[in-house]
Amino acid sequence: MAGEGTDPSGTDPRRTDSSLAEVPSVGPPFVDLDAALEWLDDHIDFESNMPSRRTWPTLDRMKSLMAVLGDPHESIPSVHVTGTNGKGSTSAMVSALMMAQGLSVGTYTSPNLHCVSERLAHNGEPIDDEAFLGVLSELASLEALIPERPTRFELLTAAALSWFADDAVDAMVVEVGLGGRWDSTNVLHGDVAVLTNFSYDHTDVLGPTLEGIAEDKAGIIEAGSMVVVGETRADLVAIVEGHAARVGAAGVWAADRDFGCEENRVAVGGRLVTLWTPGGRYEDVLVPLHGAHQGRNAACALAAAEAFFGRPLDPEVVQEGFGIVRVPGRLEVLGRRPLLLVDGAHNVAGMTALGLALAEEFAVDGNSVAVIGMLSGRDPSAMVAALAPAGVTTVVACQPDSPRALPAGDVADAARALGLTVHVKPSVLDALALARGLVNARGLVVVTGSLYTVGTARGEILAGAVRWEDAGR
Repeated sequence: MAGEGTDPSGTDPRRTDSSLAEVPSVGPPFVDLDAALEWLDDHIDFESNMPSRRTWPTLDRMKSLMAVLGDPHESIPSVHVTGTNGKGSTSAMVSALMMAQGLSVGTYTSPNLHCVSERLAHNGEPIDDEAFLGVLSELASLEALIPERPTRFELLTAAALSWFADDAVDAMVVEVGLGGRWDSTNVLHGDVAVLTNFSYDHTDVLGPTLEGIAEDKAGIIEAGSMVVVGETRADLVAIVEGHAARVGAAGVWAADRDFGCEENRVAVGGRLVTLWTPGGRYEDVLVPLHGAHQGRNAACALAAAEAFFGRPLDPEVVQEGFGIVRVPGRLEVLGRRPLLLVDGAHNVAGMTALGLALAEEFAVDGNSVAVIGMLSGRDPSAMVAALAPAGVTTVVACQPDSPRALPAGDVADAARALGLTVHVKPSVLDALALARGLVNARGLVVVTGSLYTVGTARGEILAGAVRWEDAGR
């Protein structure tokens, strides 16, 4: 997830354009969580309105925020995860392996599918309302003590790190929002730095070259960190290794050289894989996630866990850890007759992985329809074309609920140019209802293009807003 957590938090909030204007905070006491969330949402939100480039990149606000909290993150061992795709899945797997080893684990991810509290989890359970209200109240009471007003993502990151300390977790797994070097999460000194892969995404802020993207993401590597790299392109791995050497990292493990995935086969409910690491070989491990790319993510996660513990894991721990992994919104089956899948692929590499997974694991006798809604800055032609191997013949274009949404017409134009049958609906719900009517019980509907699109569709399906036989997780 491939994820869309996009907070170029190095951008200076003192910019004078109206979208970044200062808004006075209303501090605690908050009457309830809704009031606290209203205060949170009053802050600059680069996830909703991302600027085209970074201006005056800095971590000073984030460091000030953590300082007034007493730097709680410095006492907790951590795994820090970045990469273009697979961050969310890899983070979930590392957390599960740690939990299977007996640790109490805090996990911070972004963005959320349904509600913001999903981003903060302890042993897989989202923060409850009372604890969330408490940590946001603390931040609001301390906000006046820092020189510059923080962004929404900075506050959420601080909330996660503070809550993990309050809950006395043994370790935390923290997913980067965007890039690495200037991301809000980079106040961490990760014991393990994981870089899943590098491909083109957010090139208006990162890069614009793959080399530049790799250099930016390598910025999470700290002195003494063990580095785990899932990327296999030699020149990009060399960039990571060069940065690791300059900052004094403890070592670098690279995919297909120091760890990897073999025997990556389709199984009931996921993939059956053989994984190897510097510590050993683990055969016939069931990873309950779909898509061959999840086997590669699993190898990266297992290597990260071994790097964290400094030793091989017991095979039973590995089986147990992967067995409890759940990653909502990533090739998730939400209905049958017809088959309904949701997947948060939001760039060309992610959509390519989705197309291959559909062809390998979800071939159907009936017709295949894709409900697609994207954010701006994407290449709709390349993304829609990536679904061709899966036999998708019809696209229902829609617009996700985000200020950064790409007009549905742009997606529709791209699909028409590729010779596909096209429908346009203004909302995700309307698009999903139309798609349901276009397929019979032997067909397929896949919802994709953005985690925002997937989050809306998933919520509507689970709430029963669109009738679907055998609906549910």
